[in-house]
Amino acid sequence: MSLTISEQIARRGQGQAPSQLNAQRVPIYGDKATATSETKPLTWRLAHHDAVLDLTTYESLKGFTGLKEALSKSPKDVGNMIKAANVRGRGGAGFNAGLKWSFMSPPDGLPRYLICNADEMEPGTFKDRLLMERLPFQLIEGMLITAHAIGATDGYIFIRGEYILAAERLVAAIEECLANNLMGDNILGSDFSFNLHVHTGAGRYICGEETALINCLEGRRANPRTKPPFPQISGAWGRPTVVNNVETLCNMPAILNHGVEWYQSLSEIKGKSKTPGTKLFGCSGLVNDPGLWELPFGYTAREIIEDLAGGMKDGKTLKAWLPGGASTDFLTADHLDVVVDFDTIQEAGSRMGTGLIMVVDESQDMVPLLRNLEIFFQRESCGWCTPCRDGLPWGVKLLTAINNGEGQVGDVEKLEGLTRDLWIGKTFCAHAPGAVEPLMSAIKYFRPEFDQKIAQAVGVDVIDAAANQQPAVK
Repeated sequence: MSLTISEQIARRGQGQAPSQLNAQRVPIYGDKATATSETKPLTWRLAHHDAVLDLTTYESLKGFTGLKEALSKSPKDVGNMIKAANVRGRGGAGFNAGLKWSFMSPPDGLPRYLICNADEMEPGTFKDRLLMERLPFQLIEGMLITAHAIGATDGYIFIRGEYILAAERLVAAIEECLANNLMGDNILGSDFSFNLHVHTGAGRYICGEETALINCLEGRRANPRTKPPFPQISGAWGRPTVVNNVETLCNMPAILNHGVEWYQSLSEIKGKSKTPGTKLFGCSGLVNDPGLWELPFGYTAREIIEDLAGGMKDGKTLKAWLPGGASTDFLTADHLDVVVDFDTIQEAGSRMGTGLIMVVDESQDMVPLLRNLEIFFQRESCGWCTPCRDGLPWGVKLLTAINNGEGQVGDVEKLEGLTRDLWIGKTFCAHAPGAVEPLMSAIKYFRPEFDQKIAQAVGVDVIDAAANQQPAVK
């Protein structure tokens, strides 16, 4: 089902998501009978309401029971609970959130900050938008629980500027929480006080890097900072700071409600993963039912693409797929039975990233596709370090020449050298390494497509890539 612009606007006016998510063949949350707080902890409320936008409705659906449980425990106990649950960061890094919290300096009576990274600018990623637009109170509750655990005094939701509806709904939810003693001073009669603010970003992909985000929040240029010191020691305004992703924070209420053992047991549903909890997986591209699904870890790429997303559209054949956004390595049809999990995807030669798959069909030419991706990464470089600032435009120049029929023998080798020069440890942050991941994997799996374009440009039948020599001209 495809919605017109007027239909999307009408849905906005009704407090509904301006998308096809409710009309897709397999809903995000399942049916009302099976979607419970124990089976779909992130999205089960959407089986009962299209969006939960007022406090009364949220509280009727177990809202803020997790916060009340957290306030009955010491901050240290809550932190240890999340650490034991092993909530792996859902922004792409996959680091244990509770362990990350434990690196924070002890409280000293001065301000401490919690920042929600809602700057969802990874191409092909749209999971955090759903959670913020349709379940704003859930994110707020997750942040309150986290703030209690780390002793934060103030919090910020750093949200992508284009997410206008999400920002409006979060602001409205925060105001309602303030009016009901769920935020501000002495929350629910406790000695815990916390204030939360929504900060809209100005559209820079680099703000996905936590220290660049902090610089931007402070009103500085969005450049990454040198680490150490890490934000947990010296972050926003020089004070201890924790930065977590939207989806990561949304896991906290359910863990407080149902416990660590329940959270860890979710991986047993499929029995193919050891990663606890559920994840918002997604699929986009030329599939029949693009969308999002909350699933326990253990699903394979084939199950997500063929069963949940309905398979390739119009009888097309899968050629390649990105596991979690544009900054991950391409995998092929040979990898479809790989479990989409942090460790297994890494073993296959890529990264799980955000867990939202982007498919490429056999009719798509990899050279212009890569050129399009690299143009994006080139534009989004902060320009702080020379390899990234100058190397990414050089890659775009080479890809443009190859695509326009102006490539030369040796250009692919130059691109391969560029991927090595921009790899981890050779640039100031991870922007450039992430940018070259799709490029290096495309050359690895689809080298003949690059060589064929160059062969046509120089007037030969084929290029001997193995020998790296120019063949005789026709």
